[in-house]
Amino acid sequence: MMGTRCSVAIGVALLTASVAAQKASTPPKTPWGEPDLRGTYTSDNFIGVPLERPARFGNRATLTDEEFAAREKANLEQVAKDQSVTPESKFEEDEAANNAPRHWLERGTRLSRATSLIIDPADGRLPPLTPDGERRQGSNRARFALQNDAAEFHSYYDRCITRGVISSILPAIYGNGTRIEQGPGVVVIRNEMIHEARVVPIDSRAPRLGKNIHLYMGDPRGHWEGTTLVVDSTNFTDRIGVGGGAPASTGLHLIERFTRTAPGTIRYEFTVDDPGTYTAKWTAALDLEAKPGYEIYEYACHEGNYGLRNMLSASRADDKAAMQK
Repeated sequence: MMGTRCSVAIGVALLTASVAAQKASTPPKTPWGEPDLRGTYTSDNFIGVPLERPARFGNRATLTDEEFAAREKANLEQVAKDQSVTPESKFEEDEAANNAPRHWLERGTRLSRATSLIIDPADGRLPPLTPDGERRQGSNRARFALQNDAAEFHSYYDRCITRGVISSILPAIYGNGTRIEQGPGVVVIRNEMIHEARVVPIDSRAPRLGKNIHLYMGDPRGHWEGTTLVVDSTNFTDRIGVGGGAPASTGLHLIERFTRTAPGTIRYEFTVDDPGTYTAKWTAALDLEAKPGYEIYEYACHEGNYGLRNMLSASRADDKAAMQK
């Protein structure tokens, strides 16, 4: 009798654990029956993970315990600098702020062990560029070299125009929030920095824009594959890079996947298929996570963009000084 009771108790416990696991892996539904991805998320926890894997890691996708401890230590040291009352000028060796006030900066609280954001190919490296990709990358670098001559040579980011689809989600020094809203037949993905907003129709049959229309953020169409939102985008301009890589071609085909893997966590993957720029497709991935107290505030870039004005005025001052020598 005792053995029977024990077996029943074990069976109930296993069933309860199985049901709990199933609930944890099954995302909630919206009132109209679609997987619910709504919420505010941030890529802060992937700060410090490079897009491309450093060669020393080879095909190893995750850090060892020792390497991860070093990443955590560096993050804590940076947090201490951010919160310090010591004047920023005393931290001359600190390049993390990138000329931004240190109190603007964001840090991860639950860091990733990933050695790179790129997960395919296996070495975590960008595929080689095509000849045309190399040409456009060279033109972009030449343009960057002229940035102090005129505003139009500065990046679209410097000019508060756009960061493109991928760079708007990948972690930077601050402003890493992504807000997802849903309605019947539509998903809106809003990025914190520069406040890009993509309205994604959930209907792959919706007609595309004409081939001669090219947009900074592309022309997206969405559909569901199980509990994963798949966003298929085309019609990109050739003036924006993908995650800091070479400028894309107008033939870029971008596939994004948003999957809720746990309460407050969305697995974000994107595949770049751009035969005009890269010799092969490549895929990157990271987690977007809800952070207690995290809010998306106004990003008044144009209204407060003194950086661009100051860079140009400093360049004019350098020109004047050089002429007086």
